[in-house]
Amino acid sequence: MTTDTETAAEVVISTPIARPASHPAMDADAPSPAHAQLVCRLADSQGATWVDEDSIEAWSAQGGDRVVLLAGDPVRFPQGLDVAAVLPELRKCADRTFEFAVVPRAAEDRIARRYGANHWPTLLFLRDGKYVTAIGGMHDWTPYLSAVNAALQMPTSRAPTVGIPVVGAGASNASSCS
Repeated sequence: MTTDTETAAEVVISTPIARPASHPAMDADAPSPAHAQLVCRLADSQGATWVDEDSIEAWSAQGGDRVVLLAGDPVRFPQGLDVAAVLPELRKCADRTFEFAVVPRAAEDRIARRYGANHWPTLLFLRDGKYVTAIGGMHDWTPYLSAVNAALQMPTSRAPTVGIPVVGAGASNASSCS
């Protein structure tokens, strides 16, 4: 507190902050550091692989069950942080083994569109290069582990993306909606 005879001085403290080392999740398009730290930790210490729209097919085709985390924007979808935190435990406790991958924030929307994911966060389940299913959101532990185990038992299927009918040359253009 100042009195009439004292004057307040403004103090400015400057702390140099170094830019983090180059990392896929630390691009200009990267989300907040908290999200990046959790997702980076999956790759750095839990054995997850970084995949994007160019590498996901080759990674998933390596065989076996594979799970891809689409965490989403941590401000809009904070549950993505929770899923990133429990994914290693789900992996340890699941009935079947699986490899897992994380996606840089900048590539998540394109991968979500490719596999028909419309909920954030999402775990995409792939097997031998093919789509199996997706689990959206964060769940209580027992139902979540049950859903993961059920997903690991499901057969491969078609991703729920929008299909466009293909009409061959010479096919009738007549509509069945007359």
